[in-house]
Amino acid sequence: MAEAEKKYAVITGASKGIGKSIAKSLAKRGYHLLLIARSGDELTQLGQEISLQYQVEVNTFPIDLALSDSANAVVDWINQHEYKVTILINNAGYGLWGSFANLNLEEQLQMCRLNMDTVVRLCHLLLPLLLREKQSYILNVASTAAYQAVPTLAIYSATKSFILSFTRALRFELKNTPVSVSCLSPGPVDTGFAKRAGLDAFSKMAEKFNMKPDHVAETAVKGMLAKKSEIIPGFSNIISVYANRILPKALIEKIAAGIYKT
Repeated sequence: MAEAEKKYAVITGASKGIGKSIAKSLAKRGYHLLLIARSGDELTQLGQEISLQYQVEVNTFPIDLALSDSANAVVDWINQHEYKVTILINNAGYGLWGSFANLNLEEQLQMCRLNMDTVVRLCHLLLPLLLREKQSYILNVASTAAYQAVPTLAIYSATKSFILSFTRALRFELKNTPVSVSCLSPGPVDTGFAKRAGLDAFSKMAEKFNMKPDHVAETAVKGMLAKKSEIIPGFSNIISVYANRILPKALIEKIAAGIYKT
């Protein structure tokens, strides 16, 4: 691929889990990568592995995306190097488990900044670049938790509901443009999410239902490139989302509270 024709994919939260697997899936398809995450050493190592295995260019930018000016810093870096961005994967995010009243307020607000604010900023700041291309894509990562209120994951599920709603609206607004917008809503994935969220007890049960990141990533990339609106990997997750649409909200919340009880 000639230098002027290089196509780059921006992936946040790329050092592990779904982001790491999406990076490999896109590299396999010949996309060059711009990997963003907090872990500089992990990013560098991953970049070297992917570049060697798939013969693509991989550039890394370590930064804490929960910081208020992080999106501007990322886009400044992209513009400075004149990368031709055709894909934006907003994958970075995390959850906190526990009673809203008992969880630290600042930590919850920091989660909101990463899960929502950074996504919105990157979409807005990178849209001018994406609109220049003949075909480009945005994939925002939500969760099956986006389809319901989840007691003890109240703020996390709310942030993912925001992402789902925002993505669907943005997709409609951009339907007559070269930018296709999709939302990925995975269920439990073997990524260490439960451990970081403080869900140690639930993590043991989740092991029985966890999907592998590589499987989720491949489903996500195929769905994105096929211009699907919502991508829900796994038959059981599709069924659960459908159930959330037809069953009474009070019943769904009671079931969720029982699963994630403190």
